[in-house]
Amino acid sequence: MRTTSRSRATVTTYIADAPAPARKMLRELRAAIRAAAPGAEEKLSYGMPYYSYHGRLIYFAGFKNHIGLYVMGAARNAYAKELKKYQISKATLHFPVGSPLPLGLVKKLVRFQARENRAAAAARR
Repeated sequence: MRTTSRSRATVTTYIADAPAPARKMLRELRAAIRAAAPGAEEKLSYGMPYYSYHGRLIYFAGFKNHIGLYVMGAARNAYAKELKKYQISKATLHFPVGSPLPLGLVKKLVRFQARENRAAAAARR
């Protein structure tokens, strides 16, 4: 992936600069996250798309051979069995380019973590 700061100014340009085979999957992943957490703030962090809703929600990244999804907080534990077949490390999931994304699972993860973040924010007040 190209790494100029100008090309990474937005999630839209991040996806446009991603390897061609990964772009469709990245657009699908972005749409699923936005649908599951419409109030989340979309930005770039650590050079990849990041969503924040009362704290860290989820990250994703496109690579030549896979899409990485970085799951935050308690959502990892809540859906551990469903994540196992995609899991590379504690918080990292890999989806091979060209394979179907588990968009229903992604939405469940995002909704769960959004609820957790909202509850934690309320408890801090």
